[in-house]
Amino acid sequence: MERFFFVELFNVFKKLMDNQEEINCKEIFKNAYENRYTWKNDFHGYQGKCIFLINNNIYKGDFVLGKDFKPNIQNIEDDKVVKSIASQLFEVCIHRVKREFESVHSENNFNFLKNSESGIEMSVSGKNHGDKYRVKNNCINMVYRKIHGTIIEIFVEEFLDTGKGSLSKKYSSQQIDPVTLEINSQKLEYKDEFINMGKDDYWILNSRTIKYLNPNQEEETQKFVFEDLCLLN
Repeated sequence: MERFFFVELFNVFKKLMDNQEEINCKEIFKNAYENRYTWKNDFHGYQGKCIFLINNNIYKGDFVLGKDFKPNIQNIEDDKVVKSIASQLFEVCIHRVKREFESVHSENNFNFLKNSESGIEMSVSGKNHGDKYRVKNNCINMVYRKIHGTIIEIFVEEFLDTGKGSLSKKYSSQQIDPVTLEINSQKLEYKDEFINMGKDDYWILNSRTIKYLNPNQEEETQKFVFEDLCLLN
């Protein structure tokens, strides 16, 4: 009886290990990475009007985003507001750059951690040792990355299927201390809306709403609206 128990236990363990081996994390992550929506390499930029709403204050101006992804905000005098609008434009655009998987992750290995209803979670070893990702339905729905000395943890709740790749549209972001692994920033909750710019099939950020708790634990909201958008030739 005891021998039978250990044989069954061994078979269960072997089955778990075989299932783990069947999960090719690098291939799964590569497919999800290549499923992200990106712009064409000949993107020239775009321009339009920008509106920033915070604490019942409204700021309106114009912007031009060149092919170098450097936003130029016009007709707004408040430097902090200008910086906030510019940072959102730059952040969303830098993620539209198409970079081949091998050029970014050739020196990384992807190791199985667990499989759940939320997706397949994996850790990275190699160049970006310590990073973690989670993939579900060919989309990366969790990112745990060390960027400029800080760990950024992102959870994505909803994606937009553009027909040419997926775009995160509802997600949260927090910063984690890389030494203590303690959360050291407020949780930011994002909701993005995009519009399709005509024949070239460029999906452009139309609005971004960010919610968070202020030091008094009161919910505050920032909203960025981009309208009258026009692609640059």
